Amino acid sequence: MFCPRCGSSQSEDLKFCTVCGGNLYAVRQVIDTRDVNGKIDRNKPWFADLAISDAQSKRRKEELDHRRGIAPEVRRYGEIKAGVITGSVGLALAIFLGVFMQGLILSGEVSPNEAEILSRIWVVGIIPLFVGIALIVNGVFVSKRLAEMTRQAALNETNAREKASTPPSLRAADTTEFVSPGFSVTEGTTKHLGSADYKQ
Repeated sequence: MFCPRCGSSQSEDLKFCTVCGGNLYAVRQVIDTRDVNGKIDRNKPWFADLAISDAQSKRRKEELDHRRGIAPEVRRYGEIKAGVITGSVGLALAIFLGVFMQGLILSGEVSPNEAEILSRIWVVGIIPLFVGIALIVNGVFVSKRLAEMTRQAALNETNAREKASTPPSLRAADTTEFVSPGFSVTEGTTKHLGSADYKQ
């Protein structure tokens, strides 16, 4: 069994995680008592189940990425890389189709109506080119903002955790910081020695 809190592998007979102290017994109870019949609720629309399963799959993917150590910044670079590759393939496809179809047209064995159609087939390569450009724009602008927000949230969580776990401490003592008192305990105790009405 894997601990849902830290992701470490644990024995089935443990009640608490040996790494983070998570309650494995409660998790095991939830898993054992969940509804496995898969009854369909006819009152809910069909797309409600799809939305719930989509949200659950996104949450699982984020959890797996977190366990694998795939940060949003790594995903962002992956999107940019995929955009460059997809855009390059689209551009290469457009060039190939344009040159190939132009060769067929120039061969002279194609009717003018077919030549019109063949001369525009290169446009098919524009679709992956635009998909690649969209991935690059998403990786450069949108995912950058999401990565910054995730990094800031993680930093805030770490700071809050450190603040909660660190006991309050006093500042270091400064021994040069003596304050001269306004009065003394012995002040006024020897005034009578100088007075004339003191009798021995």
